[in-house]
Amino acid sequence: MLKNEAVLVLDFGGQYCQLIARRVRECNVYCEIKSYKTPVSELAEKGYKGIILTGGPNSVYDPASPHCDVSLFELGVPVLGICYGAQLMAYLLGGKVSASQVREYGKTPVTVEKSDSLLFQDVQEESICWMSHTDYISAPPEGFCVTAASKNCPAAALECAQRKLYAVQFHPEVQHTEYGQQVLRNFLYQICQCKGDWIMSSFIEQTVAEIRAKVGSKRVVCGLSGGVDSSVAAVLVHKAIGKNLTCIFVDHGMLRKNEGDQVEHVFRKQFDMNLIRVNAGPQFLANLKGVTDPEQKRKIIGEGFIRTFEAESKKLGTVEFLCQGTIYPDVVESGTGDAAVIKSHHNVGGLPKDVGFEGIIEPLRDLFKDEVRKVGTELGIPEDLVWRQPFPGPGLGIRILGEVTPEKVATLQDADAIFREEIAKAGLRKQISQYFAVLTNMRSVGVMGDGRTYDYTVALRSVTTSDFMTADWARIPYDVLERVSDRIINEVKGINRVVYDITSKPPATIEWE
Repeated sequence: MLKNEAVLVLDFGGQYCQLIARRVRECNVYCEIKSYKTPVSELAEKGYKGIILTGGPNSVYDPASPHCDVSLFELGVPVLGICYGAQLMAYLLGGKVSASQVREYGKTPVTVEKSDSLLFQDVQEESICWMSHTDYISAPPEGFCVTAASKNCPAAALECAQRKLYAVQFHPEVQHTEYGQQVLRNFLYQICQCKGDWIMSSFIEQTVAEIRAKVGSKRVVCGLSGGVDSSVAAVLVHKAIGKNLTCIFVDHGMLRKNEGDQVEHVFRKQFDMNLIRVNAGPQFLANLKGVTDPEQKRKIIGEGFIRTFEAESKKLGTVEFLCQGTIYPDVVESGTGDAAVIKSHHNVGGLPKDVGFEGIIEPLRDLFKDEVRKVGTELGIPEDLVWRQPFPGPGLGIRILGEVTPEKVATLQDADAIFREEIAKAGLRKQISQYFAVLTNMRSVGVMGDGRTYDYTVALRSVTTSDFMTADWARIPYDVLERVSDRIINEVKGINRVVYDITSKPPATIEWE
């Protein structure tokens, strides 16, 4: 049985699966994601308060499409089907799903037709919802009634309240659905009768207890980068086992400007942790000489990390566990199950298997970035550190396109520092989710001081996001961008052009490599 009340997200291959989980957690309800292939008997044993069926790219009437056992709807547990999940519920229970003559995609007006539906409490009679479907429920199953409709979708929502079965054709998890979060909240609190016990204080208490039980009197090495994730993970483990934790801070020579010294000061002086700083920059840069492929760079840096850990931990004697600041988006992007690998993360799939440790502790593995920040705040970590800009493990090595050299690292450090400084001066630090500079491998002609230059281009990247699974480019005021550009070109040698990246995620990733 689960320690927290929980809702299950049953994944049928929908692109918004992780987003559904994220929205559920925003309502202070813990959730787990499992494949549609999971046996119903296993799900029944877990004691879930509710089950959400995700969308998916298939047609439910195609024999090759993913299905679940119809007994899922006989568990007595409330079920909410979304898009494909709604169609699957209708299809398996005797309704009819047909190909639509008019495809609905994007923002669509939807009218609530059953005002007393628990699912639509405090939802306006007509609102905008996000649709994305080519099939539709043409005939509801016996015992179901239509609760909402759109112009081209006669069953935009339906339910059998007696059996606690609900279905929506639209996507409540997407921000474009005006009352989407209210619909999810109604399902969780009105229908599933959740109390909302997923709060950071309880997460910390539970996680600390689990770490103590797992580690006992053994020792842990933490891979500390100084970023938000590894910092919060380190403080969590330190809270659990104290001086049995040793943090190894590998300075690979590709950190942000002055960051190595700042990290050392915070954790050695402020938190009184056992900290070993390894200045391994020359070796890492030597290993990267001539390497231009981004995935290869990630693998080389990842292996360098673990080999350095091994060397340092051996000096400590017996160390049984390795702690890492892995978070949920890292796991997803590195590929899970049938998911495609978007990019490998050194703390997920890029490390060699022969790590030399008894086990790995990843206290943040199931959390999204903003949840990590909430944990950090709850732990008393200073605001400046909690809100520190996300920074990938490979550091500037993947923000330098092409070969990484000491000269390029120094150039990017200076440019990135200027960008971050001007964002802070403009009061935009908390309004933008992530912002950084990229040193491209492109050189172009410029004119400086009546002379011809042939120097590199710096790209500025800035995004807003709630979950780091999707992101939109940030609308930074032109005057701020102008100051950044002027300063970089005037103060950083070797740069004569600054550009701004206005690509969302997807189709791009947040990082350039």
